[in-house]
Amino acid sequence: MSEQKSVSPEAQKWLDGQVIFINKPLRWTSFDLVRKVRYGIRNHFGLKKIKVGHAGTLDPLATGMMVICTGKATKTLVNYQDLGKEYVAGIRFGSTTPSFDLETEVDASFSTEKVTREALEQVLSKMIGAQQQVPPLFSAKKIGGRRAYDIAREGNTVEIKPQSIEIYSMEILSFELPDIVIRVSCSKGTYIRSLARDLGLALGSGAHLISLSRTAIGSHTLDKALNVDDLDNYLLQL
Repeated sequence: MSEQKSVSPEAQKWLDGQVIFINKPLRWTSFDLVRKVRYGIRNHFGLKKIKVGHAGTLDPLATGMMVICTGKATKTLVNYQDLGKEYVAGIRFGSTTPSFDLETEVDASFSTEKVTREALEQVLSKMIGAQQQVPPLFSAKKIGGRRAYDIAREGNTVEIKPQSIEIYSMEILSFELPDIVIRVSCSKGTYIRSLARDLGLALGSGAHLISLSRTAIGSHTLDKALNVDDLDNYLLQL
């Protein structure tokens, strides 16, 4: 008798496929979250094997919405990957890092004299629309079969080709130099770290990302997402 025919009706729900929206904690990798869900399902329902996948990677230093699919629902992951995303990003002007965020140390400092709210608003308005964006070297992009961040952490540099993205809207939530907070609505494949870099360049300064939360994937919003601490109860109550 196959495993699928011998499991409980509750376990069969997860094999047939479920979609969970989870708020990824800070410093967790996307795979950490997948592993947490997989272990929870296997532990609670006595399953030896179950497919679990995610749509749209988040960096360890980012928090927020992730889509986790189980069983047959993993075939629908691409549908979520193609949806637009919304982020709330904290950006610090006057300094840069090789990774464009806090993963690496500051490597250069710049004046913030030209960084005014009015100038920022003008730059943000010009960045709306379809465009080409160069992903960070410290990213999961594959170059010659290797992840770009593996190459970068070895101290090597390679050319990363620009990719097509679209920025739908941007809004300033806070402006207290050297730090600002903006809300960004964008297409899949957009790197907010690269956006931070580009803002610094456009304003005659330097900038890097200091915080990031993905607040929406399509129409699915973070306020409806499950917290990791509530996952075990959720698995049993579905």
